[in-house]
Amino acid sequence: MSTSPKQGLWWRALVTILVAAMGWIIPVPEGLTLNAWYLFSIFLGTVVGFILQPIELGTVALIALVACALSGAMTFKQVLSAFSGNTVWLIVSAFLLARAFIITGLGRRIAYIAMRAFGDSSLKLAYSISFSEMIIAPAIPSNSARAGGLIFPIVQSLADAFGSDPEKSPRKIGAFLTVSVFQLDLVISAMFLTAMVGNPIAVELANRILGIEITWIDWFVAASVPGIVCFLIIPYFIYKVYPPEIKHTPEAKQLADAELAKMGPMSRSEKVLAGVFVLLLVLWATASITHLNATLIAFVGLCILLVCRVIKWSDVTGEKNAWNTLVWVGGVIVMSDYLNRLGFIPWFAKILENQMVGVGMIAAVALSFIIYLYSHYFFASMSAHVTSMYAALITLGAAAGAPPFVSAFVVAMASNICGCLTHFGTGPAPVYFGAGYVPQKTWWMIGFAVSLIHIVVWLGIGGVWWAFLGYW
Repeated sequence: MSTSPKQGLWWRALVTILVAAMGWIIPVPEGLTLNAWYLFSIFLGTVVGFILQPIELGTVALIALVACALSGAMTFKQVLSAFSGNTVWLIVSAFLLARAFIITGLGRRIAYIAMRAFGDSSLKLAYSISFSEMIIAPAIPSNSARAGGLIFPIVQSLADAFGSDPEKSPRKIGAFLTVSVFQLDLVISAMFLTAMVGNPIAVELANRILGIEITWIDWFVAASVPGIVCFLIIPYFIYKVYPPEIKHTPEAKQLADAELAKMGPMSRSEKVLAGVFVLLLVLWATASITHLNATLIAFVGLCILLVCRVIKWSDVTGEKNAWNTLVWVGGVIVMSDYLNRLGFIPWFAKILENQMVGVGMIAAVALSFIIYLYSHYFFASMSAHVTSMYAALITLGAAAGAPPFVSAFVVAMASNICGCLTHFGTGPAPVYFGAGYVPQKTWWMIGFAVSLIHIVVWLGIGGVWWAFLGYW
């Protein structure tokens, strides 16, 4: 007998509650306080709730915060600090900046300009579309909104223009563009601190657990070389193993010209947004000199856009994803912070350290990357994966003696590129896969092959680059 969707939700809710109640059932391990054990069980239940999703993420997080206060694991004042951190407000402001790109159409314009300039072959077309995404990525933290909302319609339009039908002729160009642009979205997400919701969470957790500060420019410089190498290699690799039937695409430039003609000249709002975007990039890149807070910089840009009426206050209040993220991300960060303060993370790190005796730091760092990468087969959200496993795995390398920056950063990179594996592992995946150009078996095979490229590039070339930067 099959289980109804409603019954399935009840089972997921029951499992979540039982895990969260573990601290009241299992005796406190030696070396931990009662509050630390209670908080860990609530946190673990929250993670399970994020994965199973019996109810919305925000609701799960809110219930968890209330449980923390009622149990005495945290005071109510400490619970409320979840909504006052820099990280959560940086994410909120970035969502609002992303809304401006969608409202003004500037994101689409950039994509069509890149297509017109470089899109005379199917391979160059993949590069040009993804390059346009790279340009706007620092201001759009949701890869679902960026790759799914802005870029995918362009990919779909191109496939249609070349007569590539999902059922009759997917291999003409649609299949190649779909899988290539999707895979590069994950590389782009890894390259910028503000290009994926989970990245600021990782930075905050690294700061609270390992005591290191990773700035916007630190992240970009460290990710730049391995990121660019992946950006160049992956489409070419896919082009060779899964080639399109159409190799030359002069029609792409005609399509871009037609779409740009429809859009007309740049509007005042687009010009203001472009100026604000450049200003934000400059300020983020020079934050180590100006000592301006990254979140403050984002709010400066947001205020300019509001005053210039590029976006309205109703756009701010109506951006549901931003406020939903504020609740669940804030909840996760504050619980992780107090797990560290109450001694659970140091206790767990000591256990890992004892287990890592005889394991070299390079092997430990590589192991943390690979474990994180392939554990994503069990996740449907990169952000949920960060909140579930990041804190534990960054202690793996550190426990073996690896530098804190490398221990934290290598897992942060894995938290982005892990979405390459399946057709459900990140927001844009169901969108691109759902277009119907690529069979599931092929999608998974290409994803696994690309994951091997990531391992070689990020651990090999990335490791050498980080040594050159002085992080080893």
